[in-house]
Parts: sequence; C-alpha cells; structure tokens
Amino acid sequence: MLSDRNLYPGDANLEKVQGLVFPIVKILRDESEGTYEYTYDQDLIIINGCDKEYRIPITQFHSNASYLLNQIKSASSGTFAIPEIESFIRSFSCNSIKARSSKKSDIRVLIHDLRTGVNPELGFSIKSQLGGASTLLNAGKTTNFVFKIEGSTITSEDIVAINSIESRSKIKDRIEAIAKLGGVFKFLNTETSIFGNNLTLIDSALPALLASITLKFYSSYLNNLTDLVEAASKDNPLQYNISEGHPFYEYKMKRFLTDIALGMMPSKVWTGELDATGGYLIVKDDGELLCYHIYNRNQFEDYLLNNTKLETASSSRHEFGNVYSEKGNLYFKLNLQIRFLK
Repeated sequence: MLSDRNLYPGDANLEKVQGLVFPIVKILRDESEGTYEYTYDQDLIIINGCDKEYRIPITQFHSNASYLLNQIKSASSGTFAIPEIESFIRSFSCNSIKARSSKKSDIRVLIHDLRTGVNPELGFSIKSQLGGASTLLNAGKTTNFVFKIEGSTITSEDIVAINSIESRSKIKDRIEAIAKLGGVFKFLNTETSIFGNNLTLIDSALPALLASITLKFYSSYLNNLTDLVEAASKDNPLQYNISEGHPFYEYKMKRFLTDIALGMMPSKVWTGELDATGGYLIVKDDGELLCYHIYNRNQFEDYLLNNTKLETASSSRHEFGNVYSEKGNLYFKLNLQIRFLK
C-alpha cells in the first residue's frame, strides 16, 4: 500500500471499481511498545512512533514487496523464512506481523475521500488469496441447526441403516435415504440459543432462512452462496410475497454476512454494534490489493455474497448428520460453515 500510495476499492468480482481511488494519507500499525505512523514526504516514507523516526525511500518498499510476493508464490507449502524481508521490516521497528487478538482490525489507514474531501480512518482485516481460503464463519456445535423428521414411520433398524451410510457424500445420501422413507425435514431451532438469538437480532426470519439454505446445500450439489440464494429465491421456502420482485433472500443474507464479517460470533451475545471502521483488505493471487469496507457498503456486501460458499465440516467433531430419537420423535442436525472462494 505504501508503494502504491493509493487504496483501490473492489467490486463483487474482485476487480477495481473504475473511477474510484482513495489516496493514502497515512497508515497506522500497532507494535508491542506503541503505535507507529507511516506518512509521506515526497519520495520518502516517514515512520514515527515511540520517540523514533525513520526515513526510507518508497522504492525500497516497492522492491521488497515485489521480492516478498515472488518468494511466497515460489514456495511449495508450509512455513518458511525470508531473512531479507525480516531484516528490512525490523530496520524500522516492525516486529509484530499479526495484530493483537483484541484488535478488530489488522491495519488502519487514513485515506482522502476525493468525493467528500474528508480524511476518514478505516480499519481492515487482511485476507489473502496467496494461501488457503479462509473461513468467514467457523463451524462448531454452535452453528448446528436442528430439524424434526416428520411424515414417516422410520424404524430403529432404519435409523441404524441410515446412520451407517459412510459414502463420500454421506450427509447428502443420508438425507436422501430419509426422504425415500417419506421423511420431511422441519426446522425447529438452532442448537444453541445464543446463535439463534443473534440471528433473530439481525432479522427475525434469519434462523429459518439459514436453515433452509443449509438444508439445500446438503441435499443438492450447490455450494456457492450466490447459487444457494438464487435457489432459495425460486423455491421461496419462507413464502414471501415475491410478486413485486423484492430480493428478500439476497438482502437478508447480505446483512447476515456483513455482521459475521464485522464481528458477530455464534458463541457470544451479539449486540448489533458494528465496527464502524470495519472492512477487508484483499491480497489477490497476483499481488494486487483491493479494499472492501463498510464505508462503501454496497460493494462490501456484494463481495461477501459473491465470494463465499458453504462447505461440510467434520460431522463427528461437531456432532451432526445422524438421525436420533428423543421422547418418541426423530431429529437430524445440519451444520453451517462458510468459507471464502479461492
């Protein structure tokens, strides 16, 4: 960013938004001993913090960034050292690569908004396509949805047979086996009340909406959220009045993804208070940097929806995907995990 001098907003397809650029005024990074500010003086980067000052040519940041990118892309896998980069960043007291866990943002940037003339400070969480795809919503027992199986007289022998299915797509095959026996899935609740209440706080229909999309994922070959939301809009499981073309499912899903991205966790009570400076800084696989921010909410929401998918987590670890009986009724749990596309 320092060598680019600008931040470039991205669109839903990970391309620069044409005609929109944010000149960088300064960058702020937190180190163990305090905050350092990176500003410009013509062709120099001025780094100030903790009674220290460094003056380094921008060309050094550009050449080291290029070298770092090439080293990362040429690495096979795993962890490795790059002594030249370590020496460079330590020359200006950059010792903490990761932000502290208590910080919502990995890095803060003061930009100049050419449209309004103001200089807002924006915080970003950094996401990279150079490594493995990261998760947006981590799986856990907290993200399980509980369904009641109705309309069928499934026997205890049937339950054993269904739960014994161990194919590569075992959850899907178990759902199909239940359907063949006349079983119908009716959503009851989330496994934990905190997650259910968090969803209800965002939108009262979200628990049922997410449950239907999760069921669609496990019972079909769809996994991209755009495809799943489109399918939900056509099937209309929540029976909305869609005659006027209102995008109920897309709109509600975008709100959910935004709150997840900006701090909502399934295991903690969510108050609805967003990080006002929250957003993502994306490192593309070619090294290009793009920013998505609540400051430009529409682009941020489009990015989250168009670049995420559902995936199957460990059913044994998170205890889902089996038919079980309680008080004479049959139940089945499905788990929600959301990951970014690579």
